[in-house]
Amino acid sequence: MSPPPLIAKSAWSGGLILCIALLISSACTRQGATSSPTAPPPQAVRAVQATTADVPLEIAALGTVEANSTVEVKARVTAPITRVHFAEGQDVQQGQLLFDLDPEPFRRQLAQIEANIARDAALAKQAEANINRDVAQAKNLEAIAARSLKLQQEGILSREQTEQARTAADSAGAAVQSSRAALESAKAAETADRAHFNETRLLLDYTRIYAPITGRAGVISTKVGSLAKQNDNTLVTLLETAPVQVAFSIPENLLPQIRQYQSRQPLAITALPEGQRAVTGQLHFIDNTVDPTTGGIKLKARFANATQALWPGQFVNVKAELTVEKARVLVAAQAVQTGPQGKFVWILDPATSTVAMREVTLARMLNTGQPNEQAVISAGLAQGESVISEGQKRLMPGVKVRLLPPAAAAVGKT
Repeated sequence: MSPPPLIAKSAWSGGLILCIALLISSACTRQGATSSPTAPPPQAVRAVQATTADVPLEIAALGTVEANSTVEVKARVTAPITRVHFAEGQDVQQGQLLFDLDPEPFRRQLAQIEANIARDAALAKQAEANINRDVAQAKNLEAIAARSLKLQQEGILSREQTEQARTAADSAGAAVQSSRAALESAKAAETADRAHFNETRLLLDYTRIYAPITGRAGVISTKVGSLAKQNDNTLVTLLETAPVQVAFSIPENLLPQIRQYQSRQPLAITALPEGQRAVTGQLHFIDNTVDPTTGGIKLKARFANATQALWPGQFVNVKAELTVEKARVLVAAQAVQTGPQGKFVWILDPATSTVAMREVTLARMLNTGQPNEQAVISAGLAQGESVISEGQKRLMPGVKVRLLPPAAAAVGKT
C-alpha cells in the first residue's frame, strides 16, 4: 500500500514545476513587451523661408572726424593785446577782426621814418642845386682855361697863369661830380627810408589780426594785456568745420574693390554719429601706402556738414557702399550654423516634416536695421526653401519636427 502515495507526491511536484515555468514565461513575455522601442516625439522648432533681395555691398569701419583745415593764429609782431573781438567757441568768418595789438610803438617809428624821408628829399634837392651851380661854374672856368691857353700861345700870359686857370677848371668839374654823388646818396637814402616806412607800415597793419579762414574758434590762450610774441604763442586755434573730413582705415585686401568702384564714380560714404542721423559724403582720398603694422590703408571722405552733425575729433561708424548686388539669397542669421566642414543649415521638408543638413556658402552678414541680422548666402540655398531658425541643437538628419508659430505670433497669443 506504500507505492501509491509516492506516485501522488511526484505528480504534485511536477505540476508545481510546470506552474512556476508558466509564471516565469509570462513575466518574461510582459517584460519583453514593456522594453520594446517606441518612436521619439517630433522636435519643436521654428522655421523661416529664404528670400531674395537686392542688397548693398558695404564695407564698415570706425572713422575719426577731422577738420578740413586747422590754423593756429599767432601774432606777427610783438606787442601787448589791447582788445579781443570774438568769444571762445564762436563761428568766425574769413577776414573777421580777431585781436587788436598796441600800435603806438609802430606809429612812432613811422613818424621818425617820415622825418628821415623828408630830410633825404631836402638833401636831394640841395644836391641838385649844388650840381646846377657847379656845372655853371665849371663851364665858366673851362672857358677861362681855354682863353688862358690861347693868350699863352700869343705870349700874353705866362705858362703858370695858364696852368692855374686849367687847375681851377678841373676843380670845378670835380665839384660837379661830387654834387652828383651827393644827389645819388640822398636818393638812395630816401629809397631805403621809404622801404623801411613800408615795412613798418606793414608791421603796424599786423597789430590788427584777422581770421585767415572761416571756422570755429577754440580756447583763447591769451587775454587782454598779455604780450603777444611774434610767431611764438598761439592766440587761438580755428577749425574749419564745414566741410569736414572723416578718416578711416580698411584692410589691404579690400583695396582692389575700393579702387575698382572708385574709378567708376566717387564712392558714397555714410557716417553715423552716435545718437544722430547718418550723413553722406564722398570718398576723395586713398593713401599711397599700406601701414605695415596694421595691414590697413587710410582713406578720407569729405562731408559738407552744413548742419554741424560731425565734430572734429569725434568717432563715427563709417560705411562705404561699393555697389548693389541683385537677387541675393537672404536668411535669418541665427539659421546658419557652424560645423566641422564649415557653414550649414537645416532644411525642412514640408511633405514629411523631416529635416536634412545642407552646407552653404556664407558671403557676409547684412544689418538691414531690422531686429534680426540677415545672412547673405552665395551658394547652397534657394529662394522659398524653409530653414530651421530655432531648436537646431536637438536635430539629426531625418528627424521629424513640429513647427512652432513664429516668435511674433507666439508673443501675441500670450
